[in-house]
Amino acid sequence: MAGSGSERARSSGGARSGRGSRVPAPNLPVARVLVDVSPHHLDRPFDYLIPQKFDSAAVPGCRVRVRFNGRLLDGFLLDRMAESDYAGRLAWLQRVVSSEPVLAGGTLELVRSVARRYAGTLSDVVSLAIPPRHAGVENEAVPTPPTPPQRPAETLWGRYGHGTAFLEAVHDGKSARAVWQALPGEEWATRLAELAATAAAAGRGAVLVVPDQRDLEKLAKACADVLGEERVVALASELGPAERYRRWLAAHRGNVPVVVGTRAAMFAPVARPGLMVVWDDGDELHSYPRTPYPHVRDVLTHRAHAAGAALLVGGFARTAEAQLLVESGWASELVASRSEVRTRAPRITALGEDDIQLARDPDARAARVPAVAFEAARNALRGGAPVLVQVPRRGYVPALACAQCRERARCRHCGGPLAVPGETERGTAGEVACRWCGNTDAGFRCDNCGAAKLRAIVIGAGRTAEELGRAFSGVTVRTSGGGNVLDRVAPGPSLVVSTPGAEPDVAGGYGAALLLDARALLSRPDLRAGEQALRLWFAAAAKVRSAGDGGRVVVLADSSFSQVQALVRWDPSWYAAVELAGRAELGFPPAKRVASVDGSGQAVSGLLGRVELPPEGEVLGPVPLGEEDEEGVAERERALLRVDRGKGRALADALWSAQREHARNGGESVRVRLDPLELI
Repeated sequence: MAGSGSERARSSGGARSGRGSRVPAPNLPVARVLVDVSPHHLDRPFDYLIPQKFDSAAVPGCRVRVRFNGRLLDGFLLDRMAESDYAGRLAWLQRVVSSEPVLAGGTLELVRSVARRYAGTLSDVVSLAIPPRHAGVENEAVPTPPTPPQRPAETLWGRYGHGTAFLEAVHDGKSARAVWQALPGEEWATRLAELAATAAAAGRGAVLVVPDQRDLEKLAKACADVLGEERVVALASELGPAERYRRWLAAHRGNVPVVVGTRAAMFAPVARPGLMVVWDDGDELHSYPRTPYPHVRDVLTHRAHAAGAALLVGGFARTAEAQLLVESGWASELVASRSEVRTRAPRITALGEDDIQLARDPDARAARVPAVAFEAARNALRGGAPVLVQVPRRGYVPALACAQCRERARCRHCGGPLAVPGETERGTAGEVACRWCGNTDAGFRCDNCGAAKLRAIVIGAGRTAEELGRAFSGVTVRTSGGGNVLDRVAPGPSLVVSTPGAEPDVAGGYGAALLLDARALLSRPDLRAGEQALRLWFAAAAKVRSAGDGGRVVVLADSSFSQVQALVRWDPSWYAAVELAGRAELGFPPAKRVASVDGSGQAVSGLLGRVELPPEGEVLGPVPLGEEDEEGVAERERALLRVDRGKGRALADALWSAQREHARNGGESVRVRLDPLELI
């Protein structure tokens, strides 16, 4: 990756004599600087001379300003040396912006490791790991670090096999690694707060990462309750620049032992790291959408291994990647007994699970809300409990087709898909309009057959709420999703129509949950469709009361599907093992390491010609993506590169070297991603 040899920045201004002369620092006068430039062929440190006036301020890890190729650019001082192995004249360090060592020690090593794993540049990873500086915050008085908290006297980790042993290992500073299968209805935020408090009580730091803001608020509150507000900070993109840097500095300086946050917090520095946690690692929000596209689970796994800290990968469901950690022996399982699971889980019903159900309702498989779902909802409402209705799509009717030939309805102006938006909380329908350009189309005519009538392909949450409001007259209907996400709903009879991931909490749990349009989730055109569908179902079903308290979940999918069987038995580990075996057979992650290369046909071919794969590596494609570049000229293509998992580092190194040569020779830009989620 980044070259270890010194390089001279392309700049004028060496040592001068006479008036205005600059004298090098007396000790270690050469600064090795990471300049803020992105191209791979410049991904290496450059050597500069340190003026004597900056001798005390220029510490490893600090922010500096240097001249590079005639421009004044930001950079980080990585190291100081007695001399450079470059024979020419070195440029001068122009300024020390701040003496705060923000890129040193473990943070620098983490940045280098992530850049190498994902074939990215140091500068790209640094921009993700270190927030922009705020001078006023750096000059604020540094508070006295709080005393370590008391270790939680009682926890419920004993309900899980090896749970108590894992808790002891965290307290003793051991590098325990586990995959946690949370029980239905588990107060997962409180359990994680207990783990963080256990690490902090032993004088060690903890980093806990969750997918979204709702989960972060829940976890931050739980940690504040268990540890005290002064011992935890929450990092999220919603914070302003000053507050975000203030909280980051508090962790960096060792003033708080516990950091919770969304994906940006995976790089958060803590003193004496003792615990790394990722909750719900299957959520796509854990993958950073900026180059080099790191994933929270992988980064925290590396951090735990490098620091000798404990690692916990938790969730109601389980990914194939987490299953690989278990099957390889690298991590153990924290799973409750089957009797405990049966006691805590709701009763789950699928379509066609027995002949009696089909005899009572022969059209159950064809109906959107069959009799068994209505029965479950009515019983819950009669019992005074709310009912959760999960719908895969928001809006009113988000997809339309010709009623005669079933051809997808397209806008006559731009060719975009036509839909019926919902305009009110109850989902009142608007006019037929294009989802791309917004133009209405009241006089639709099918281009294929000329018919004027439309039919719904997919029913959205708004339309569902309207239909259920008519079916259950007198019952309050609420919607949650899109720009109107509810955090909580009051106990009592009501219908809550929600999109996946936006389900509000309710004290005591829901009386029933209806998982509608399950086939829409299962039929997504990617290999993760089944895994993602099951993850969303488990998350919704976990909010329902236990079967002993009358809780019931109806999933509107055929009982023969393996995902449905895993949900009915509440056995996510079984499905994760099946999924992992299928990935291994198909040759996709995590069984294999796969990289995608996107760009114009010429750019992709140019890069592939420079990649030196391991002997067993293979190239799939390139194939057209059906997309044009920003100027609408060249069609974009994609190629996949695949190697055995043990050769993953070699693949990343080969791609980094190829990108360096590609950029050095003026090649067009390409996008390189390792193990991209949208492909698998």
